[in-house]
Amino acid sequence: MTKIVIADDHRVVRSGLRMVLDREEGFEVVAEAGDVAEARRYVRAHRPDILVLDLNMPGDPSLPAIPAMREESPVTRVVVLTMQDDPAFAREALQAGASAYVLKEAADEELVEAVRVVAAGGTFLTPQLGARIAAAPPEPAGPPDDLTEREVEILRLIALGHTNAEIAAQLFLSVRTVESHRAHIQQKIRLTTRAELVHYALEHGLMTV
Repeated sequence: MTKIVIADDHRVVRSGLRMVLDREEGFEVVAEAGDVAEARRYVRAHRPDILVLDLNMPGDPSLPAIPAMREESPVTRVVVLTMQDDPAFAREALQAGASAYVLKEAADEELVEAVRVVAAGGTFLTPQLGARIAAAPPEPAGPPDDLTEREVEILRLIALGHTNAEIAAQLFLSVRTVESHRAHIQQKIRLTTRAELVHYALEHGLMTV
């Protein structure tokens, strides 16, 4: 049985998705979430095989939460379901650790297929977006700005939401050393807020788990 959590801020959408998925043999929707914080709680509680995640929900942003949830529940694979048909969003979602990107306009036809493919260990991309991504220029490989390996590691942990103290404990460094690295990172990439650092990490593929 493939256990599924649905995360979407519209109750009617969640109900429709549950109907589509529950009627399929071997699928079981175990919880519905209305925002990212609730989705994270259900992922930790149920350890589902699949999280169907809307990208545009109020509160905490969805994209930065993907790698965090993948770390909290490595067995859970993420199927993004969204109205965003921009290939850049699809690239960022896949770089963040999603295994599928499905447009809501094609949900009835493609969501079940995406869940089956991802549950079997594969990846799925709405075909029309796949063609547009293939035709687009490749994204730059790796971070620019002369970041060191240690700075990349710390930037990734910052983007995942860890505090300086937590990063220090994970990397066996002092808090002061982490603060120093963080200051150097901000100087090199000319960004300061956590939201900007998250976007930078996603853009350069640093948050893939």
